[in-house]
Amino acid sequence: MFSDLLPAAISPLSALVLILSSFAASALTAAVGLGGGVALIAVMANLMPPLALVPVHGLVQLGSNGGRAIVQRRYIDPAIAAWFAGGAIVGAALGGYLAVSIPAAWLRIGIAGFVLWTVWGRVPKLGHARKQAMGIAGFIGTSLSMFFGATGPIGGSVLSTLGLTRHQFVANQAVTSLTMHVCKVAAFGFLGFAFGPWIGLIVLMITSGFLGTLAGTRMLGRMQEETFRKGFKLVMTLLAANLIWQALPGLSGS
Repeated sequence: MFSDLLPAAISPLSALVLILSSFAASALTAAVGLGGGVALIAVMANLMPPLALVPVHGLVQLGSNGGRAIVQRRYIDPAIAAWFAGGAIVGAALGGYLAVSIPAAWLRIGIAGFVLWTVWGRVPKLGHARKQAMGIAGFIGTSLSMFFGATGPIGGSVLSTLGLTRHQFVANQAVTSLTMHVCKVAAFGFLGFAFGPWIGLIVLMITSGFLGTLAGTRMLGRMQEETFRKGFKLVMTLLAANLIWQALPGLSGS
């Protein structure tokens, strides 16, 4: 019965690992705000065909972020969500046009540098320019996600400058990521990717991800503000380090 729900391209054992990873990734994101998407795509990249990786990850993350946005909807700022959506729609329509001419290694290095500067540098407060800032983040994040799947650190970096509480940060990170993945999945559908064979696995991963969201949300409610801030910085730094690590082979070969 379980095997009947799976695409022929992966084994039942691989599918089980993906389902459990979806739970863990959603719990991490719900508790700290981000990081789960990158962690999940790293696991998926080792178990799935490359051509299916980004579109399937996008649909799974759509479900995961949707569940988190529903659970934490009272903390969502409509202005942040609306302006991010405007940028995301344009970014998806262009299909990553800005990234086409940039080598992947240098692109990863650039994102990593931006993340590290935002977390550890002297970042200007964007409270009076949040609309423009989130619109730009939506455009860049969605464009790049067409190629690299998980670009949550871009939106998360800008959100971190807006003076939000931990609950507001997690909720608005959820709704902006949801918007980005909706636009991305729609773009892949328009380009002709066949989601049908993957639907069974996707539904199972979304379900386990929602359970992970509930578990992570309980952790967030018990977490002190200072603990959350330290956890956020740690996760962001690890994400940046991972991007640099991935870029090194490309830099040495260029």
